[in-house]
Amino acid sequence: AKVFSAPILHVNGDDPEAVVRSFNMAADYRQQFGRDVVLDIVCYRRYGHNEADQPAFTQPLMYDRISKQTPVKKLYAEFLTRKGHITPEWLAQHEAALEESANQAFIDAPNYRRPVAEYLGSRWGSIRVNVDGAKICDTGVDVTVLRRIGDVVSAAPQDMNLHQLIKSTFNKRGQVVKTGERIDFALAEAMAFGSLLLEGNHVRLSGQDVERGTFSHRHAIVHDQSGNMRKYMPLSNLAPEQGNISVYNSHLSEYGVLGFEYGYSMVNPNALVCWEAQFGDFANTAQIMIDQFITSGESKWNRSSGLVMLLPHGYEGQGPEHSSARLERFLQMCNDDESVYPPMDHLARRQIERSNIQVVNCSTPANYFHVLRRQVHREFRKPLIAMTPKSLLRLPEAASRLPDIGPGTRFLRLIPEQDSDILLASGPNPSVRRVVFCSGKVYYDLVKERVRLGVKDVAIARVEQISPFPFDLVHRQADDFPNAEIVWCQEEPKNMGAWTYVCPRIETALAKSDHHKSSQINYVGRVSSAATATGDKVQRKKELDCLLG
Repeated sequence: AKVFSAPILHVNGDDPEAVVRSFNMAADYRQQFGRDVVLDIVCYRRYGHNEADQPAFTQPLMYDRISKQTPVKKLYAEFLTRKGHITPEWLAQHEAALEESANQAFIDAPNYRRPVAEYLGSRWGSIRVNVDGAKICDTGVDVTVLRRIGDVVSAAPQDMNLHQLIKSTFNKRGQVVKTGERIDFALAEAMAFGSLLLEGNHVRLSGQDVERGTFSHRHAIVHDQSGNMRKYMPLSNLAPEQGNISVYNSHLSEYGVLGFEYGYSMVNPNALVCWEAQFGDFANTAQIMIDQFITSGESKWNRSSGLVMLLPHGYEGQGPEHSSARLERFLQMCNDDESVYPPMDHLARRQIERSNIQVVNCSTPANYFHVLRRQVHREFRKPLIAMTPKSLLRLPEAASRLPDIGPGTRFLRLIPEQDSDILLASGPNPSVRRVVFCSGKVYYDLVKERVRLGVKDVAIARVEQISPFPFDLVHRQADDFPNAEIVWCQEEPKNMGAWTYVCPRIETALAKSDHHKSSQINYVGRVSSAATATGDKVQRKKELDCLLG
């Protein structure tokens, strides 16, 4: 292992004691020096892939040799007998006992009842599994605490030579904290992290360029420009008793890093563990972790995880490799039933408790703040898949205010029409001809076009939590506009994005409606495509104009 400067221990697999010594030596080396070590066990598989496999079909010479090889158990038994450590009678007795134990376990298997997972102890003691009715809690924070966090993340030590652009960013951030207006996603995230830290929780963030953020928006760690290698992490300087925060720029191995963070999230439920892809598209190289562990681990092994995947997603003309986090793939793996309208009363709602994952696409910094805090404040843990913004990071129209994340506030599964001339406080508005449900960045494109055209008879609602689906809120919003056509709009192609997931669920939601029981859901968006997005700016502009038209 010259590439890693790691020692290699070669050991004969036919010598069990030598294998054990090698393992102990490797573990001691790892603990003593904190370095990698490679253990090369020279051995073979007697039955190929499994006991029913016949490897001689393709490896006749090798498996002819293996069939003549004395099995390890027999070799070791003969060795121990020669040394006088055991007798043939002792060996036969223990082999029979082991066989009997295995047979009895097979007989008892149909009556086996899965116990509470053994790992649900110590730190997991307060976390519930198989939850049946967890409470819904507010996740807002006292404004004084938020301002305190904001002040800390807007400054660095006076003797630190910051980059001019970071100075400017911090100065602007400081002004936002003073006014309480125009809070962007980066500041909302910092306030979510900071508030959890002040509550004694651990916050952990890893991924490619997460220190500064792919889009130079976060600046969780800043570097002195004088060449002295000095670094400063504002969120680690909130209070002496705060929780630990870890922010790591990772190497380009989404599979390896995401797998590590998944494991970390299972160790400590009182930690907000986040992995961020540089672009959401890059999560595809970690698909094995997503398929086999994150989306199905609780079902297969009764192992809970509160891991957060942050996947930048949005169609801004950056081409087919930097536009889509493949939202449709995550939605396809959600285990909720499209044809069942579940109990939605707050005392009876079990949607998220019974889901395998949550998928959100937050269009406001406030909702992003709340969904992060909700991960830790719940009585149970579920993985969170978050489509995160790119252009919205600095879009003034997407900003939030301090009261949006203050006391008495929480995550909004759906954000209804915001124009009071369209969504009437007095009751349903019969003059609206179309209600458009959408999610994420496309909302701002639609509103901008509606304002440009002076349209007042089209309502626009944002589905922020796509899965589990907000059946109740969709059906209520539709009933606010009794004469309206129901439309789903997305910026992704028709065979991608949320369309195939939301269409049958909107139909199920409308089955409970007073005015839209037989309404057909219409699609507005890009046509089906093999590639996620075009790389041509002119073509992208044509597609967007067609979508908005």
